[in-house]
Amino acid sequence: MIGHRCNPKDWRGFQRRLKEKARRKHFAFRGALLLAYILLISASYGGSRILADGEIEAGAAARRGHWENIGPERLIKQDLSALISPLNLDLNPSDETQFLVVNDEKKLKVEVSLNAALQTYILKLLRRSRTSQTAVIALKPTNGQILAMASYDQGGKAENLCLKADFPAASIFKIISAAAAIEASGFTPEKTVAFKGKKHTLYKSQLKQDKGRSSTKTSFKRAFSESINPVFGKIGIHDLGEESLSEYSDKFFFNQEIPFDLPLAVSSIRIPKDEFGLAEIASGFNKKTLISPLHVALITAAIANCGIIVEPWLVRRIQDESGEALYRARYARLGKAVEEETARQLKILMKDTVLNGTCREAFLPLRRKKLFQDIEIGAKTGTINDSQDLLKYDWVTVYALPKELEKGICITVLAIHGEILGIRASEMARHIIQRHYTP
Repeated sequence: MIGHRCNPKDWRGFQRRLKEKARRKHFAFRGALLLAYILLISASYGGSRILADGEIEAGAAARRGHWENIGPERLIKQDLSALISPLNLDLNPSDETQFLVVNDEKKLKVEVSLNAALQTYILKLLRRSRTSQTAVIALKPTNGQILAMASYDQGGKAENLCLKADFPAASIFKIISAAAAIEASGFTPEKTVAFKGKKHTLYKSQLKQDKGRSSTKTSFKRAFSESINPVFGKIGIHDLGEESLSEYSDKFFFNQEIPFDLPLAVSSIRIPKDEFGLAEIASGFNKKTLISPLHVALITAAIANCGIIVEPWLVRRIQDESGEALYRARYARLGKAVEEETARQLKILMKDTVLNGTCREAFLPLRRKKLFQDIEIGAKTGTINDSQDLLKYDWVTVYALPKELEKGICITVLAIHGEILGIRASEMARHIIQRHYTP
């Protein structure tokens, strides 16, 4: 009110209450900031669980004094190739799988995902394999982590064969044909199929739909595990055709780039229209369907991982000299190749390959060991000569799944034999699995 004179005591009390109110607001604001900071740190630690390896949390790593700064990364996957291509991944068991690289005059620490002991063991195995060339990939099917990536060339060429797609897929392609037969044509492992002639030949006379007395009857499961070419040739013509073979080749990433930390060649396939061409493709009895060992391992991983193909990764983290994390691997799903039920039935086929099929003899020593009684093992083999019959391409791709699925592993071995038949791919895979799971 105009002309009103305030009591001095009331005025001082009013000012004191204003200051007290301001002080409370200040502490409330600081408290809110502190709470927000705590929530942010918790989210960072919790969010780090999406790291692809599923083992190292950024918070735990920071408390150990490694990768202390977990702010936004400055590198992306496409930057990795130039950084890590020059690295020599031939490790010793004592190595910590960390490398120092120089980029734009800056020192960076690169940590890779390899299991150093397993990598070293495989390299030693390859050097005494007596093969002309060999490539081995081992990865975790649930998250795509590369555990080993080793290649050997008798002539001393320094190239990563695991990433080249110059090799005939051979009967490995029967995995894709079987997936299409199950999902698109209603096949089951116990379905009765028939064939004429020998198991591992493919003549036009073997491809007619003839179920007469002269035909040999077997189950679809056994046709897969024994890699019976005429059965899959007939499936390619009479059950799948060009459309289904093309569809499932796409689902398993043929003729497509697969993201990886290093340049990975594209696996190629051309689906023909003629019947005999379809039979050759479906059975893998051709030399024009080309694939890389890493791609084969990813196909096997999809079967072991309920039909889901995950992105492979080799680089775990990159940090600069100040400790700032410039890059961290994360889980990435590439796609769903088949439904979970289809993957379950494919595993039945692959398990029968180990129990009764082309891997029976090689894996028998493992099955006799108590340690492996609770580890599910499935496999597929493939063998084909080159166009001049000078080289033999010898494939095996295997999954091994303990009860704790995160401890599972997929291993693909390509052994190329020259004049001398070296250690077979399936035997090398058995040694690698035994080494991996033996304490």
